[in-house]
Order: sequence, then structure tokens, then C-alpha cells
Amino acid sequence: MTQMATQTGTTLPRPGRDPRADICRGLALWMIVINHTPGNWLGGFTLKNFAFADATEAFVLLAGYAGAFAYAGQADRQGWAPAAASLVRRIAKLYVSHIFLLVVFTAQVGFSAATLDRATYLDELALDPFAEQPYRTLLEALLLRFQPHFLDILPLYIVLLALLIPALWLRGHPWALLTLSVALWVGVRAAGFNLPRWQEGGWFFNPLAWQLLFVAGFLLGQAARGAPSIALPPRNLGVAALALAVLALGAFGMITSEHFPHLVEQAPLWVSEALVGIDKTSLHPARLASILALAYLVAAYVPRDWGFLTSAWVRPFAAMGRHSLPVFCFGILLSFFARLLLEHGDGWSMQVTVNLFCFTTLLAVAWMADWSRETVRPRAPQPAALPASLPVGNS
Repeated sequence: MTQMATQTGTTLPRPGRDPRADICRGLALWMIVINHTPGNWLGGFTLKNFAFADATEAFVLLAGYAGAFAYAGQADRQGWAPAAASLVRRIAKLYVSHIFLLVVFTAQVGFSAATLDRATYLDELALDPFAEQPYRTLLEALLLRFQPHFLDILPLYIVLLALLIPALWLRGHPWALLTLSVALWVGVRAAGFNLPRWQEGGWFFNPLAWQLLFVAGFLLGQAARGAPSIALPPRNLGVAALALAVLALGAFGMITSEHFPHLVEQAPLWVSEALVGIDKTSLHPARLASILALAYLVAAYVPRDWGFLTSAWVRPFAAMGRHSLPVFCFGILLSFFARLLLEHGDGWSMQVTVNLFCFTTLLAVAWMADWSRETVRPRAPQPAALPASLPVGNS
């Protein structure tokens, strides 16, 4: 995340992976697992408790950031059509992963509900339509109109990548892209429009609103790779103070509403109405401002070459961040398994055991993905060795 972007059409050579992005993505994935596990004591220490944003906002912002390197960079090198084809292949992979995850998750929850006589699992996770109308439910799932709880992030990601296909045409006109994105976000929020969801109104994450956060991440990625963009402001104490004020306000609001509700009740009515009105579905401005403030502080005050970013303390999160899709899918399954364990006992020993098990399993998934990538990736052909008799350096 560089602080300045070029204003010409010349693209600088692509830099290496940004360790800050991988680490933050890995942290977001770990928080998603924690937040999806009822009874997990670590749930009181995730981002959602201290800001008007949570791991989902971070994940979407970083998805847009990565998209700039993966697809806008390819469009610059090879043209729009090859980049669009790559996006279609990625969308297909995400779609297959989502359907596979839905089937496995439904089997996991359904078997647990039947074995433990806990029909409430099906109702709580919005899986009961499978018992009532299995064929119709399967059809709606294939159409992405049926989304059980916890399985609504990949459909959001699919639509965001689909919207990126036409957006690549505007990659050289960042202000036009941002203007269209903001206009769509404002219009969707004003009209209350959302994509239809079977039996339950609209999507929990309205992609037509969340695209603004994805585009913001995309423009940050464009700036980082030296393409025409709208970069974050350079390091500035005034801007930093404003960002800290936004985050402090969010922390105060979340901590007060969670731990001191009587103070909220004693405050003017507009205060409670404002807190309740910070919706997640259509990306409330407070949520957008919170995650952008956090992104600014990380980009401006955490050097990309800081030695700590390669230390053993954060290396596991970087590994998970490099392989977000398999880590996310396994994390969803692990979160429900962790819930079952914590329902049998939630003391310190069980809390530590469950969290260590989930963390090491996700890390193992990431390491296996790393190993697989290095094993199957085609190696660049090595130049043939020169015969010893040939003179070197004389031409």
C-alpha cells in the first residue's frame, strides 16, 4: 500500500507480496472462525467488539487489494479478455467451493442435530428448509438464493468478482470508477434495493453496497503496484488523529452498548437509534469509515519491510492469508465442530484445547497449500550451461 500512485498509464514492475495484506487477511480468517463459534471466550477480543466493523470488512477490502495485483495487472500485461477469463475461472472455483462447502456443512449440522437430538441447530443456522423442501432448497442453493448462516461470504465474493470484470475497463480512470461505485452504494442504500433471497428477503451482505469497499481495496492495490489510482493520504498527524478518532468512537460505542447498556438507555434517544442503525447488510457509512481508518493507519505507519512482519509470531497468519479459500472453508467446518466441543464443557482447559486445535488445523491447511503450490507450480526453464571451452565475456 504505497502512499502515492502514478498518474500515467505506465505500470511499474509488480512488487512482491505485501506481508501486511497476508497477515491481516489471515487474522481476519481466524476472527471469522472465532466469531462463528458460540461460547468461544476469544470472541470477546475480536475486532467487532472494538469497532463499527469486523473481519468481514477487512476480508472484502483485502480481496479488492489482491484483485488489483491479480487481474488489473494481468489486464495491463495481456489485455482485458485474458484477465476477464481468469476472473471467470476464479468465480467458477469459488462457486464450486461454495456448493461443496454447503453440502458438507449441511451434512455436518444435520448429522449432529439428529445424533444429539438438537433440532435447534437446523433452525438456528437456517438449514431447516432442507428438511421441509429438499429439492427446492438444493435448486435455490445452486442459484445462490438460499444462503444458510455463515455461508453468505463466498456468494458475496462471487458477485464482487463478477462486477470486477466490467470494472477492469475503468482501471485507468480511478476517479470515474470510484464515482460510479459511490453512486451505486448511495443509490442502493437510498432505495433499499438488494438481491433477492429465497424465503428471507434480500442477501445478508448486499453485494451492490459492499462493492464500494471492494473497489476501495482495488484502488489501494492499484496504488501499491504503481498504476493510476487514488491512494490513501500520505503520513500526516492530522489524518492519523482523525482516523484514531473514528476508531475511538467505534470502540466507545461498541464497548458501551455491550458492557454498559444502562448508559445507552440514559442517553438521548437518537444515540441508541444511531447505534442500532449501523447496519451490516448495506455497509453503513460508519462501518466503511472504520475499516478505511484502520487501513490508513496500517498502510501509513506499519512499514512494509518491518522485520516483525517476517517473525515467527505472525508467520502463521501470513500463511493462512496466502490461501484464504481453503482456510475459510475449513474454518467454517471447524467452527461448528468447536461449538459442539464447547457445549460439552467450556472451562479453561477446553477453551485452550479447542482454540489450539482449530488454529493448528488451519495452519496445517495453509502449509499444505503452500507445499502443493510449490510442488505443482511449473518452474522456469534454466539456461543451458556454457561449455567450458567457450570464452566468456568477449564479444
